[in-house]
Amino acid sequence: MSLRTRAAAVFAAVLLALLPATASSAATYPDPLPLTGQEIIHDPTVIHLKNGQYVAYSTGGVIGARLSTDLHHWDDAGNAFATPPSWWYEYNSTGDPWAPDISYRDGQYWLYYAVSSWGTNHSAIGVATSRTGMPGSWTDRGKVFTSETTDTWNAIDPGIVQAPGHLWMAFGSYWSGIRMVRLDRRTGKADPSHPTVRHLATRPDLPYAVEGPAVVQHGHYFYLFASYDACCAGVNSTYKIKVGRSTSVTGPYVDSTGSPMLDGGGDLLLAGHGRYIGTGGESVFRDHGHDVLAYHYYDGDDSGTPKLGLNTLQWRGGWPTVS
Repeated sequence: MSLRTRAAAVFAAVLLALLPATASSAATYPDPLPLTGQEIIHDPTVIHLKNGQYVAYSTGGVIGARLSTDLHHWDDAGNAFATPPSWWYEYNSTGDPWAPDISYRDGQYWLYYAVSSWGTNHSAIGVATSRTGMPGSWTDRGKVFTSETTDTWNAIDPGIVQAPGHLWMAFGSYWSGIRMVRLDRRTGKADPSHPTVRHLATRPDLPYAVEGPAVVQHGHYFYLFASYDACCAGVNSTYKIKVGRSTSVTGPYVDSTGSPMLDGGGDLLLAGHGRYIGTGGESVFRDHGHDVLAYHYYDGDDSGTPKLGLNTLQWRGGWPTVS
């Protein structure tokens, strides 16, 4: 049995193993898939590599890495980079990157990430490329897009999406919420010939706590997933994931009642329940014909340690649900 076939079989078995726990749970939301090994993670982005392995990159270290052959057991795999590129220190004193996003196109892997400091929008999004996607194989390509304290957006939390003919990057955290810019497919950086910064989602109340966008195309719609409320406070975190959709990648995005995400709308997709507190920092990846939601939660049974959550997405009536 090939590694890819074996991974598919294990993934299906894990899904089946989850069903009894979900059905018996008193919570509205299903628990994440049961995992083993190195589960500690923050802001995960996951992809199934062409070598048959899964890699998860995350906030922490110099973009921390985890590897798995089956989506169930994860091993620590060091970092994406051996050392921080020198330009990172323009945005914080420790060369600390956040919230990566991995994708594959044009024969190589692309890793986007943010560099900033807590509480400021003096921020930058960078990009690196790799032929294999494996830790230690990345070549940094520099800045993609930046923001300054005079801007009304914050250039962190990148989320890449390909629409017919064009490449786009959603981003944003607090300030005015979620924004989007068009990228140059060749360089992977902001397209200077299309400088418009579009507005996708916000909320009417300060401090506009919306961040971590992921945009996914399904059928005739684009879906915007975003994290709302407070991250990074252990068992006191209130993170939750909301979603809206649009027929255009640039919006407007609305929820199932028609309420615009620019007016605070958004269907609640996943919130904390039981030991799984503050679910957010999400991304979505495709695997064996399924869309899989990756996120972190704070484990109430382990002193609020941030851990990896994985759930498949089901599409019902044109809207995603977690299963």
